[in-house]
Amino acid sequence: MAGREQGTSVRHRSRRACRFCDAPLTIPVTDLGMSPPCESYLTAEQLHDMEAFYPLDVWVCGRCWLVQLPDHITPEDTFVEYAYFSSFSDEWLEHCRDDALNQVSRWDLGPGSLVVEVGSNDGYYLRWFRDKGVPVLGVEPAQNVAATAVEDGIPTRAEFFGRALAEQLVAEGLRADLVAGKNVLAQVPDVNDVVAGMKVLLAPGGVVTIEFPHLQQLIEQNQFDTIYHEHFSYFSLLSSRAIFARHGLRVFDVEEVWTHGGSLRIYACHDDDDTKATTPQVTELHDREVALGYASPEAYRSFDEQVRRTKRRLLQALIGLKEEGLSIAAYGAAGKGMTLLNYCGIRTDLVDFAADRNPYKHGRYCPGVHIPILPAEAIAERRPDVVLILPWNLEREITAQLSYIREWGGRFLVPIPEARIF
Repeated sequence: MAGREQGTSVRHRSRRACRFCDAPLTIPVTDLGMSPPCESYLTAEQLHDMEAFYPLDVWVCGRCWLVQLPDHITPEDTFVEYAYFSSFSDEWLEHCRDDALNQVSRWDLGPGSLVVEVGSNDGYYLRWFRDKGVPVLGVEPAQNVAATAVEDGIPTRAEFFGRALAEQLVAEGLRADLVAGKNVLAQVPDVNDVVAGMKVLLAPGGVVTIEFPHLQQLIEQNQFDTIYHEHFSYFSLLSSRAIFARHGLRVFDVEEVWTHGGSLRIYACHDDDDTKATTPQVTELHDREVALGYASPEAYRSFDEQVRRTKRRLLQALIGLKEEGLSIAAYGAAGKGMTLLNYCGIRTDLVDFAADRNPYKHGRYCPGVHIPILPAEAIAERRPDVVLILPWNLEREITAQLSYIREWGGRFLVPIPEARIF
């Protein structure tokens, strides 16, 4: 999930209390300045209209250690018309296929089971269950994306998921043997309502499996560009266990996976389900996070200066390339790229254009910095000297797709964790 149609009203309702435990937020993590919502891509007619910019300031709760943004925008502003479609990354689709097949096998899912995905996007994940004969239901609030899933034969409710919808589904006779979510938990401001809904919907003996970028990787690998208004929360195992426990769900297993620069996939069950023992991986990761300081202010103290240093070095690299008279294009106009461009003040004086595989973005402009977005084929047509890879987490996939830039001596520039040209 992510994104909104430009022109939608954004209501500022900033708060300084933890969205999970309601404790005052007093420990800053980093301040990325003012930025527009990252998926508010502009049409040519909107380039001279006023844009809404909001603070991008990150805090950590000193009680539950949930890292979070204050509420500057609402889900209704973000997810009615959505620019992100998961099916445009080949590596992501392969990851989801492998995971889905593993879930079918591990939990012995079949025609009598039900898999419900929260934030199901265009059905990229549920299709693998469907093809194995397992009944599925997607819940996706972005109506344009939900419609794409329905066209592909994935039953989808175009609604926001929470306790109320879960109770409605149960009243309709539905209980989920597997409740799944891929990078959705970060994108809901009321995590209590969503996790409470998972508890209601989960069948006895069922499993919740949720993936989210791992806070430890965000801090240690300097992934500040994964911070944007549509991501309300940034989770450690510590904070996620506390949230699920509050709603009667026990995290019994965890896996560290490669996606989005390093993510966690947690597994939870009803807290009275004694058929699923807590694995050693849960205890080991919990202890590791405590030892690294994620249950104290210690782990967060140096992050802000680390972010500023990376900004300076990236700008030095771009300015140096431009001083040599070289042309620079960006590839992949993803949400994280919009944070990077706006925080660093990178406009068309440094980057000529951005290329993307998603047709929705073609002919539009990056929010805030107004860099034009062209089809992916523009790289081959315009032959830039340097390609700035904005979705650095897909470096291997993108460099393979664009390997042809070597024909004219083209080079790649990856900005995270530090600027690197190769």
